Order: sequence, then structure tokens, then C-alpha cells
Amino acid sequence: MPARRGFVLLFVALLATGVAVAQDPRASAAQKAARDFLALTDRGDGPASWAAAGKQFQKAITVERWSDALSSVQQPLGALVERTLFSTQLTKTFSGAPTEGDYALLVFRTSFAKHTEGQETLTLEREPDGVWRVIGYSIL
Repeated sequence: MPARRGFVLLFVALLATGVAVAQDPRASAAQKAARDFLALTDRGDGPASWAAAGKQFQKAITVERWSDALSSVQQPLGALVERTLFSTQLTKTFSGAPTEGDYALLVFRTSFAKHTEGQETLTLEREPDGVWRVIGYSIL
């Protein structure tokens, strides 16, 4: 019991002094960029989400095709109900990456009105200007 009390006091003391393990700032920035992108897709705003995406994304698909694809995928799913970040992986390369770089692979568990157990996967790249942008997006 005394050992447990000591642990609790140490934990409280660490909280009081502000000592905490911080998340990697790159992961935080990538997560924010992913959520900003997803907010645009949730509104069904194909042109704005395409404009917010990275150069690789924009080279791979036109704004018109992206808008059509987004609409055709979202309609059967229904409105967003809940989205929870499941994982974030920072990496220099991944299968299919054109070059080595700064990438983030994020997976969200997502529930839609008509599809309650979904998964969204986003691939982001930190572009030369230092900004994280989505270069890949899929819904399962």
C-alpha cells in the first residue's frame, strides 16, 4: 500500500509540474491536415477538398472526377455519425510511394448513417513548403 501511495503521489506531482509525454508535432500537424480535409469531404465539397489536397493527388485525378467520385461514394453511406482516429504512422517510404519523403498514414474508424463500421485511410505527404497534404484517401 505505501508503494502504491508513493506512485500516486509521484503521478500527481508530475501532473502538477506539467511533465507529460507529448505527441510528435509532425503527427499532430498531419492529423489536423487530415481532419481539415475530411471536414471538406463531409460537406461534399469536392472542389475545395481537391484544392486542399497535395500535388500528387491533384496530378492523379481531375477536380471533376474527384467531385463525381466523392459524391458517388458518399451518397450510399449517408451522413457522418462518428469518426475516431485509430492510428497514425509516420514514415519515410511506403509501398507505392514514388520517392522517399515525409509521409503520414492515418486510419480512422468511421460510422456513417447507412454504414456503421467503416474505415477511412488517408495518406499525407509533407510537401516542400512544410505543409502536410492528403495524397491518398480511401473508405472501406
